[in-house]
Amino acid sequence: MSHHHDPPPECSALRWSAWTERGPIRPNNEDAFLGLCFDGREIHHLGKFGDASCESMDFVFAVSDGMGGAKAGEYASRITTEKISTLLPRSFQQSAAGLKAGFPDLLEELFDQIHRALAFLGGSYQECAGMEATLSLCWITPGQVYFGHIGDSRIYYLPAGETAVKQLTQDDTHVAWLLRQGQINEREARSHPRRNVLQKALGGSNQFVDPQVGAVGYEPGDILLLCSDGLVEGLYDHDMAELLRAADSANPARRLVEAALAKGARDNVTALVIEAVRGTRPI
Repeated sequence: MSHHHDPPPECSALRWSAWTERGPIRPNNEDAFLGLCFDGREIHHLGKFGDASCESMDFVFAVSDGMGGAKAGEYASRITTEKISTLLPRSFQQSAAGLKAGFPDLLEELFDQIHRALAFLGGSYQECAGMEATLSLCWITPGQVYFGHIGDSRIYYLPAGETAVKQLTQDDTHVAWLLRQGQINEREARSHPRRNVLQKALGGSNQFVDPQVGAVGYEPGDILLLCSDGLVEGLYDHDMAELLRAADSANPARRLVEAALAKGARDNVTALVIEAVRGTRPI
């Protein structure tokens, strides 16, 4: 990385890694992930791992888990991530000035447009029938993460120096609601027969989508984890925190995915790990 001048520490840099595996049961991988960086002029797709300064660019990371018969699930998550690439930079140019105020509207609009596209395709083509997708998305600007979410993929946040991950998103399932109400515990939620039944997703027959949107500040040393429910199937929250803290590997996402599969995850498993690091530190 070349530095003309040191950016302020909150601006720093990001280091990311992503990994996905089909897992032992499903014939195809219905998960998809996306990494993008863009400014007002251009957009770049990010590779499976890398690092970059976030001084002059915004970053978007997303995980989507598709559902539907035959190949519809695979199409759904792929279309979801492709739509983000085309829709977000456009809205970014319109709103770059007022992002802080306008981000909920902007993310709600993005989720709505993806929802309409999936619902249209699902109703128009036999091979897309029943097509739905989850979406967990982080838009990262200097010092601030804006997130949008629907379904049961998750965004976790591990602040610097802390040992427990915080789940920023709420799973859109009745089982997760029971857990939040204290009617069942984490272990019961994880083995509940209806844990994968979604109350909300993009596409399908849902009339409106109402994503969860929020924002969180971040500083160097903080880590974000985006994952599909396959990772949660294999790892408890404390396992994730331990693996994220043991950052000795070039690809922490791959280590998480392989650990989940080793512990018996059967679904597709996807992880995307983003770490904020000081821009002055050589990466």
